[in-house]
Amino acid sequence: MEPLVYVVGHKHPDTDSICSAIGYARLRQLQGLTGVTAARAGNLNRQTEFVLKHLVVDVPPLLTDVSPRVRDLVRSPAVTIGGETPLAIVLEQLHHHDVRLLPVIDEEQRPQGLMMLKRAAEGFLLPSDESASRRVLTSLAALQECLQGRALNSIDDRKLEELELYVGAMAFESFAERVAHCDPRRLLIITGDRQEIQAHAVNLGVRVLVITGGGTISPELLTMARQKQVTVLSTNFDTATAAWRARLSTPAHCLMERNCPTVGLLDCREDLRLKLLHGGCPGVLVLDSAGKVTAVATKSDLLVETPLKLILVDHNELSQAVTGADRVEILEVIDHHRLGNFHTEKPIRFINQPLGSTCSLVASLYRQAGLEPEKECAGLLLAGLLSDTVLLKSPTTTDIDRELASWLGELAQLDPQNFGQEMFAAGSVLSAYESTEQLILSDFKEYRAGERLFGVGQVEVVGFEEFHGIKQALRQELADLRQRRGMSAAGLLVTDIVRETSLLLADGEADLPYRIGYPELEPGLYELQDVLSRKKQLVPHLLKVLQG
Repeated sequence: MEPLVYVVGHKHPDTDSICSAIGYARLRQLQGLTGVTAARAGNLNRQTEFVLKHLVVDVPPLLTDVSPRVRDLVRSPAVTIGGETPLAIVLEQLHHHDVRLLPVIDEEQRPQGLMMLKRAAEGFLLPSDESASRRVLTSLAALQECLQGRALNSIDDRKLEELELYVGAMAFESFAERVAHCDPRRLLIITGDRQEIQAHAVNLGVRVLVITGGGTISPELLTMARQKQVTVLSTNFDTATAAWRARLSTPAHCLMERNCPTVGLLDCREDLRLKLLHGGCPGVLVLDSAGKVTAVATKSDLLVETPLKLILVDHNELSQAVTGADRVEILEVIDHHRLGNFHTEKPIRFINQPLGSTCSLVASLYRQAGLEPEKECAGLLLAGLLSDTVLLKSPTTTDIDRELASWLGELAQLDPQNFGQEMFAAGSVLSAYESTEQLILSDFKEYRAGERLFGVGQVEVVGFEEFHGIKQALRQELADLRQRRGMSAAGLLVTDIVRETSLLLADGEADLPYRIGYPELEPGLYELQDVLSRKKQLVPHLLKVLQG
């Protein structure tokens, strides 16, 4: 399966996260990386929606969970058998397909059980007790299939029966003596062209008479067999082979493992792993959405490398990444934030620079590669840069950001200031959000300060009037969010991009007002003069005061 590489930002994507993902995916495509595409890990905010619509760029596909699925692990369709398949055919299938497990299915391909090589091989083993070695558990239909026989007369061939096998390869007197004390209706007699033994078997009314070497019986004897309800089969096998194959005519459903665990194609690899390790069965049946068997998974499938891989942009902490990111291979990280607690199994490309936006970093990578982004892509990178630097006013803004904004504006044929103001105006309407929860979570990030977990969302506005009208509802939503997620504090940074100042609405533990160090305008509402950047101004301060 061809690997699929998703370039994706964090769970609550802002404009920089979305635009850097699209821009970097395009760069890697130009550099020859196959199967790479941009994606998003959450819903778009209004500002990002405006940008994509204005630049006529498709919305990236949504990834909600990239955890490896069972469908990513199974490599080939299952070789299946029916419940009536005789053991001889089972062994042939196991050998021919070089497998150890065969799913047993019904007519609708639904699972009945699992046939294992170990149990099938036990059919070769002869019991030390002679009487036990004669016992054959079979149906006449399975016996006929196993012997590749032709039914000269067949009676009730689907019933499962325990028969006693005798071979008529001796003098008639010895044969008659051997079967004299047996129940005729349980006898399975195998003989060749021995008319006297054939006649005696029919006269006794045995359950089955097998004629080997392609032989047959006389019309008179066949008529008597019908009267006595004796099933007569003819096989081309010789007597020795027929006797051996008759012992292997037991249907699969008599030997299969019935309590076999199952998983769906869309189930997580972890579900499969637990069933393989603790299910008490060497294999797990894989079912499609209709409940039909499609494959058998074994422990070796857990070692299969999953085709889906990730490139993370605008974040480097797994707590902010799409669900399941810790279970797939991460190829690269492109970011401008502080380093989190991030580990990989092998070396990766990790680029982290103190720039105002991830889009700035992506734009600089275009330059390093000697490439220019196309017009639409340049517009996207400009949008992400202007968004994260708040029109180049944020303290995170560097001279490199300013120079890149001018370069990208020329390529995109956009005036950075005019485009940026349109962009912020489109995204500043708080009432446009469907709920206060959506407003807070549209750009919400969690952090850890020692043992304390806290989270901060951010929205940009033009004036605080609308915010004051809904702050009570926002206050209650922050309290609920903090309780649901077990955080020490939860806040919303509301930034006025015109006045270049912010308000912080926060809900926290009792000592938060004393720790936070900002002027408190009213309970839970703090004034943050000249604070525009959550990353560079607010979060470092909160990490310090909450950890102390």
